Amino acid sequence: MSKTKIYRLGDLQLRIMKVLWANEAATVAEVHAAVGGEGDLAYTTVATMLRKMEARGLVKHRMEARSFIYRAAVAEEAVSRGMADHLLERLFEGSLADMVRHLLSNREVSREELSKLEKLIAERKQGR
Repeated sequence: MSKTKIYRLGDLQLRIMKVLWANEAATVAEVHAAVGGEGDLAYTTVATMLRKMEARGLVKHRMEARSFIYRAAVAEEAVSRGMADHLLERLFEGSLADMVRHLLSNREVSREELSKLEKLIAERKQGR
């Protein structure tokens, strides 16, 4: 099992993190607007989620003119790597070949994507 820290994020948490990664920092109002503030998602839901995410060490905040300004406390790559490693271990018992086989047989894959995969594999074989 890998020693990579696993960040288990729900859909809303991941959407919030993507906003913070893209913008470096944002107020609750800015995050709310970016994750769908016009829909059924309440401003207070986003504010509560940000507080919970801060308690988990995912985000940090600073005060600026009576507003909380949030920023990501973990890197995007750390989250994606941890989530991918977790998926690989849980669903495919660590077999990358089984995971790739599953994806190739259950998704439409363009010739362009296949060429990119072939190139990545060739580079990896050459030690790059």
